[in-house]
Amino acid sequence: MSDGTAATEKRRGILAWIERTGNRLPDPVFIFFYLIGILIVLSVIAAVTGWSAAHPTEIDEATGAARIISAESLLSANNIQRLWVEMPTTFTHFHPLGFVLVVMLGAGVAERCGLFGTAMRAGVRNAPTNFLTPVVALAAMLGNLAADAAYVVLIPLAGVIYAAAGRHPIAGIAAAFAGVSGGFSANLLPGSLDALLFGITQAAVETVFVGWEANIAGNWFFIVAMTCIFLPVIWYVTDRIIEPRLGTYTPQGQAAVAAGQPLPSAEAEADDHADIDAPLTPEQKKGLRNAGLAVLGIVGLWVFFTVGPGTPLIDEEAPIPEARLTPFYNSLVAAFFVLFLAAGWAYGRAAGTIGDHRDLVKMMTDSMADLAYYLVLAFAAAHFVAMFSWSNMGLILAVKGADGLQALALPAPLLLAMVVIFTGLLNLFVGSASAKWALLAPVLVPMLMLLGISPEMTTAAYRVGDSATNIITPLMVYLPLVLVFCQRWLPDFGIGSLLATMVPYSVWMMVMGIVLVIVWVAFGIPLGPGAEVFTELPVTP
Repeated sequence: MSDGTAATEKRRGILAWIERTGNRLPDPVFIFFYLIGILIVLSVIAAVTGWSAAHPTEIDEATGAARIISAESLLSANNIQRLWVEMPTTFTHFHPLGFVLVVMLGAGVAERCGLFGTAMRAGVRNAPTNFLTPVVALAAMLGNLAADAAYVVLIPLAGVIYAAAGRHPIAGIAAAFAGVSGGFSANLLPGSLDALLFGITQAAVETVFVGWEANIAGNWFFIVAMTCIFLPVIWYVTDRIIEPRLGTYTPQGQAAVAAGQPLPSAEAEADDHADIDAPLTPEQKKGLRNAGLAVLGIVGLWVFFTVGPGTPLIDEEAPIPEARLTPFYNSLVAAFFVLFLAAGWAYGRAAGTIGDHRDLVKMMTDSMADLAYYLVLAFAAAHFVAMFSWSNMGLILAVKGADGLQALALPAPLLLAMVVIFTGLLNLFVGSASAKWALLAPVLVPMLMLLGISPEMTTAAYRVGDSATNIITPLMVYLPLVLVFCQRWLPDFGIGSLLATMVPYSVWMMVMGIVLVIVWVAFGIPLGPGAEVFTELPVTP
């Protein structure tokens, strides 16, 4: 992008304003620290003014009435003691932390050994021209399990494949970007994102009552439906709107790409994948076969644990039938760790990317190194969530917010549509999915629970809004990389051109996502195994 183009984009337009405003925001870690400071001040004011609410699930044995919950100052002796004495456990007991670390130990191996990248290349290389877009879009959404690899492998590969098929390469890049980032939550399998979000959801639920257990598969059916809805959306927008708008491709950059010239410096992060358009080697093909067998083996093992002798993943003594599968749901974090680890090992040994157990350990170690920033963010978020709970302000806000919404008598589909829209707008300014959910969940989840909407449904609505606007926020960390991929084919393609290309995807995905949420709630479709749209809160003495 030329300096003149960049300056023009920064001087005008709503997207330029969003970019400037978002860049002025502090790092999400410090956003949490600032919010903790504000929370302390508000807790003192709330405690002094006697702010309170009736607990929705607990009964005072002495009076027979609902127990009254009063706001507590975070500067009280008890809360100051809790802050300093319980700091290690506040951090290590933050539910998303364990979920994400365990899943990423396995997923990191599958990514670093090359399994994810090879699988994506194999999935799109031989796609028929007429069905190129849906194949690319589906591979992109499934590629979310591969995190960074989906951006640095599949997006540039889509441009190469489209050009080879006589189609506009920018259309291929746009379709892949829409699938990877706009379809961020869509998939056929739960993954690390599910572990992350449901860990935060569980921490939010516990501000109301203890006992609800997060289920990593709590949105499984919903994210499969998202995939089925977003796939035709990306297909339609790419083939009917974007590619006709791009016009006939003039191969300005095709010669350079075909000649195998080095990638621009901004693509340094993708250097390891410079051979993305090379055919698969026999070793890679064998690795994919072995990985497939490993996946089948792990699935079979978990089926055996569930229905085999002794049924270790079934609670035969559960008081209600719905709770019998709780051990199975809780085991899914470990299941995905073992699945990714086994598939990565099987692929790596055949493809030659894993020599012995030391390589495996190094890949697991490197995957933990990549989570260093997340650990810092989790430390700040854990203390914000914990202190919000200590002050009782989260519960009081949830009760009073629920009372207000109940007075408005808004139907559940409309409430959740509002959650989708609000999340999508907030995503333009705060890019991190975990940071946004850690901010919103402590109020949204309990408040909607008190109206009978399950934590799983609130989480699902959040995911729709968080996905749809990923591709049009200038704060998206991979936006510059995608821009450089485009400039390999059209050197004058600027950030304004990229954002304008992605806006139709964002609008259609937002609209169809809201329709999906409304239909889901209207028909009360289960969100995943054991996860319903509506919930009932137990009343405990």
